[in-house]
Amino acid sequence: MNWPILSTLILVPLTGCLTIIFINSADDIGKRNIKLVALYASIVNFLISTILWLNFDKLTSEFQFVERYEWLSENITYYLGVDGISIFLIILTTFLMPFCILTSWNSIRDKIKEYMIAFLVLETLMIGVFSALDLVVFYLFFEACLIPMFLIIGVWGGVRRVYATFKFFLYTLSGSVLMLIAIIYIYITTGTTDIVVLDLYVFDYSIQTWLWLAFFISFAVKIPMFPVHTWLPDAHVEAPTAGSVILAGVLLKMGGYGLLRFSIPLFPIASHLFMDFVFILSVVAIIYTSFIAIAQEDIKKLIAYSSVAHMGFVTMGIFTFTEQGIQGGIFQMISHGLISSALFLSVGVVYDRLHTREISVYGGVVRKMPIYASFFLIFTMANIGLPGTSGFVGEFLTLIGAFKLNIYVAIFATTGVILSAVYALWLYKRVFLGQIVNNNLNALEDVTRRELLILVPFIILIIFFGVYPNMIIELTTESSLNLINNYNHSIEQYQSFLITQDIQ
Repeated sequence: MNWPILSTLILVPLTGCLTIIFINSADDIGKRNIKLVALYASIVNFLISTILWLNFDKLTSEFQFVERYEWLSENITYYLGVDGISIFLIILTTFLMPFCILTSWNSIRDKIKEYMIAFLVLETLMIGVFSALDLVVFYLFFEACLIPMFLIIGVWGGVRRVYATFKFFLYTLSGSVLMLIAIIYIYITTGTTDIVVLDLYVFDYSIQTWLWLAFFISFAVKIPMFPVHTWLPDAHVEAPTAGSVILAGVLLKMGGYGLLRFSIPLFPIASHLFMDFVFILSVVAIIYTSFIAIAQEDIKKLIAYSSVAHMGFVTMGIFTFTEQGIQGGIFQMISHGLISSALFLSVGVVYDRLHTREISVYGGVVRKMPIYASFFLIFTMANIGLPGTSGFVGEFLTLIGAFKLNIYVAIFATTGVILSAVYALWLYKRVFLGQIVNNNLNALEDVTRRELLILVPFIILIIFFGVYPNMIIELTTESSLNLINNYNHSIEQYQSFLITQDIQ
């Protein structure tokens, strides 16, 4: 294209921020104008991202819409591009942001200007993560995402927001320090941080393990994988609704994206050697956090633990190194981004009315909010992985990949599907069915037009991608196959090296 579309996607939210800074927020009109500017900026960015989608060439695995400008030196450049792995993550980011603004329309009343700026800056940084093709640029975007998210939870969160914020910050920052050390080593060794060049570089087999671990720990915390997952439920419970949407919908996906973009292409031998280790962590996450979800009494915390379980399918699928597994992992990230976001948005609907998420407070909600109950049922079924929803496609593909490689891993992971039905349906029964036992529920009103505007698009997309998944799969195929082919080639070279060593 003749214009820098990726830089435009990065700069549009910042333009919205600059506009908001100059709006007086002292009166109601000013606050409304701030919300409108944030909403318009996010909608414009989504429309621009659809242009990216429409012009994407699905027949190549090469990076597209490439932009490159000199920055710190000849070896560290402002380098952007997208492929089949990253394009839908960018679109998911721009799609979710308008709904975050809308769901905060009435629920956030203090520091409106700062709140909207934090979300728009976060959108800029997340797009930068998924489009950066330089290790240093990626790291800066990756780490900078902590700052606005830290503020969103810490300023506008719940009662224990300070504890949750610092736990989130320390966990993610600690893991990323190791990745920074690895990036510095890579630069000293190769003289470049260009991801495209590094994909062709063969790191010494003895050092790959250490570099892989440095990157993996950072991404494992972000996903989050067992046992570094404990920050997520606390962050979700204390975050405002929009914060939970972005946290589950996009920020967790940075970990899975990092595995696909860095861990496997740069360190294929180490990825192969740690394959069983990742399988064990993934299966434990799927089963263990599902049991924990069953025991929860807070709706948000239950959904948060279910996110850890569903992301376990992502890591399992990716490390099967099969076409179905990797494509299933990518599809699961997109699907989970939609489903988990829809669930958190749905929880926000009743929280705005009763200001509690305790399951015991609810019961018989379907009698007062039948439309809302119907929507929540659709999202619940998608979260379980019901055929006809996007949740089924991602989990099914990852399980096929696992069955091809290790039938025991697949069998254990499949139990997670059963357990997800247990905690999800039990949650629905306790909240929506039965008699109304809390008199406060009698005052509940069904979804408003604004809430319909927020929830209906998620229903459409979840069902559409469940019935017609090829719209996503077609765009990810070439990049997935290229990743697998490069991995297989590296393994063949490694096996030849081992044979040579044995002969000597």
